[in-house]
Amino acid sequence: MLFKTKKEKKFQFISEGEGQPIVLLQGLMGGLSNFTKLISFFSTQGYKVYFPELPIYDLPVLNTNLTSLAKFVAKFIEEEVGEPATVVGNSMGGHAGLILTLSRPELVKHLVLTGSSGLYERSFGDSFPRKSDKEYMKRKAQEVFYDPEVATDELVDEVFSIVNDRGKGIKTVMLARSAIKHNMENELHKIQVPTCIIWGKQDNVTPPEVAVEMDRLIPDSDLFWIDKCGHAAMMEKPDEFNEILYKWLESRK
Repeated sequence: MLFKTKKEKKFQFISEGEGQPIVLLQGLMGGLSNFTKLISFFSTQGYKVYFPELPIYDLPVLNTNLTSLAKFVAKFIEEEVGEPATVVGNSMGGHAGLILTLSRPELVKHLVLTGSSGLYERSFGDSFPRKSDKEYMKRKAQEVFYDPEVATDELVDEVFSIVNDRGKGIKTVMLARSAIKHNMENELHKIQVPTCIIWGKQDNVTPPEVAVEMDRLIPDSDLFWIDKCGHAAMMEKPDEFNEILYKWLESRK
């Protein structure tokens, strides 16, 4: 399904459907394609789904961090959504959602985390060794999923182009470092909004123990597992993910 991008003021975003707002936050090398089935499903179930394009590569160098991304999302919800939203974040997007929820809880009705960073994650590290080796990058992309076939040639090409663009590569490394440095273990107990944690049992990037710890630390949280699934559950097992999230949201009305 093709979605039309809207450009208003300083935001570029997708919005589909009508009803309660859901705001989707991508991972560091993620994009709209990660959420296609989620948008298609929830936009027909009484929800208005937003996908703002995060300024991952446009932030000033001194402000290339997760706190700046969280502030951007806060402005987006204030100016474009206009009411508290369900915030769904994968990987780095989940981490930004955690920071947003702690700093601006009045903007977040529910928080949904899947493969979220914030406690511990395995990443590329401080650099991209062998970034010019496309087969190496393909293997790294495949490791994100339980089923390596999910890492299509198109997805591998996207990752390859990012890490081989000097400007984007530098910003990517800076945000990865920001995620590692911004450990939230001592802050998660302050989160008061209802939180849904949906995790792939075979997540190699943010291992299952991360989900267990987040569930333990966040007071009002529910943890759900998806088997034979890696780091991006909403992409690898979209039907199961959508069913879990829909039932959870309906139960929290």
